[in-house]
Amino acid sequence: MSGTELTYSPDQAEAHDRISEALRGVGVDLDEGTLTPPREGKRAVMAVVGKAGSGKTLLLAALTRALEEAGVDIVSGDWEGRRRRDRRTLAILAPTNKAASVLRMRGVPATTIHRILYTPVYDPEYEKIAEWLAGNGARPEIEGLTDHALDRALAFYETHKSIPGALAAAGLRGSDFITGWTRREEPLDIGLVDEASMLDAQQFEDLQAIFPTLLLFGDPAQLPPVKSTGGMVFESLPAPARLELSRIHRQDADNPILDLAHALADPALEFHHFERMIEDAARRDDRVRWAERVEVDLMARSPVLVWRNATRIRLINAFRAVHDAPETALLEGEPLICDGIELPLKHRKKRLDVEARGLIKGAQVIYLGPGKRAGFSRLHVIGAEDPRLSAASIVKIEKPDEEEPFIPYAANMGAVFLHGAAVTIHKAQGSQWRDVQVFAPDIHAAARMGRSEAGQPLWKRLAYVAITRAEERLHWVVRNRLSKPSAPLRVDDLRAKPVALELDREQEP
Repeated sequence: MSGTELTYSPDQAEAHDRISEALRGVGVDLDEGTLTPPREGKRAVMAVVGKAGSGKTLLLAALTRALEEAGVDIVSGDWEGRRRRDRRTLAILAPTNKAASVLRMRGVPATTIHRILYTPVYDPEYEKIAEWLAGNGARPEIEGLTDHALDRALAFYETHKSIPGALAAAGLRGSDFITGWTRREEPLDIGLVDEASMLDAQQFEDLQAIFPTLLLFGDPAQLPPVKSTGGMVFESLPAPARLELSRIHRQDADNPILDLAHALADPALEFHHFERMIEDAARRDDRVRWAERVEVDLMARSPVLVWRNATRIRLINAFRAVHDAPETALLEGEPLICDGIELPLKHRKKRLDVEARGLIKGAQVIYLGPGKRAGFSRLHVIGAEDPRLSAASIVKIEKPDEEEPFIPYAANMGAVFLHGAAVTIHKAQGSQWRDVQVFAPDIHAAARMGRSEAGQPLWKRLAYVAITRAEERLHWVVRNRLSKPSAPLRVDDLRAKPVALELDREQEP
């Protein structure tokens, strides 16, 4: 198992061995480190399922390393390299920018499902650098780039495995080497998909069309996709293709947040019992907080999680009110959620450009200020590898007890945004934040209604998804109160990473 025995639990080890056996069947031998060319008709679909703390991400990361060590090339949304008949490839995918960024923070080179559907078109001159960095060509001589610049690019690529980041390290901008985007027409090879509980049937079908070998990693305790008419896509797989992991206590270090999440599996647990457990945990451990109010400072970067839309709208308006935000404009630093792209078919190329850069439905962004043209906004896309862009925007601020949202300003067409200071628990799936505030009165309302979903009380599913969004600290908010901000909204904390590419022109969707 490539030296993984000491870190695997028994069920992880069994899952690894079962997956290794399936990969051998399609020509990838992890034990021997050997590859054979892909063969027509050879297909495999499997799922690794388990609740929070069961080690799904550890297994995914270990499989990624083992595949790379065996000689499988990792394909990102930024660079694919030359096609060869004998080449084996791997893509690690997540449904959202935020979910992909969580994996990248853990050293797994993930991209979004949407991004893998489109491939960048490189300028031929700079494509030579990309081929050299990927080990498929000789060191090039490029007019305007010194040997020192190429050395910087190579050093960056060896550490981060990012072609755009390496070219940026050489002093280039995205518009220098990426000339456009095109829809993927050729299939890939092996796909690992995290947060598979978020997939709907159409996305699953699209992934199967692209990847003959597909491994899904998902949590069966989460909420099914909003569009789903049934359960989660991996539930339809035959039992031998579903590998179940249980919680690994030694790896989650007695995490009180995970303790609470797993306690929800008790069928006898009632809501008031659960709140007492939270109070007890808060007295023992600072990672759980019994909160008498919503902390407004946290809302600028991590939304309050709610169940009801009415609660979401009230909290958003309270957030704007305490920051003295005018009705006619946004303040720099206000959080937004992309609600889609409104463009006619003739603007397909513009849609491809902004979507490939991370501005997709559900993307979390921070408003940086107006663009150079009327109706444009400068934005920072949270979790995207190239986070800064400018886009024609239609911003909708919903008001309590009003059917139509207030629109402070808008382009005629472009990216549509809702405010992001609070979001529904459904939309929070796939994301994680350091601190998470859960609005408990909403969970209590779901408990009083007595609704069930997939055989489990709805309030338990809501509570499970909400509290497992917290990476470090859970705030269980029990009252409808909001604190005052300690400082104005800011954007100076949104420093672009070295791989981020600043666009040198307005990108109109």
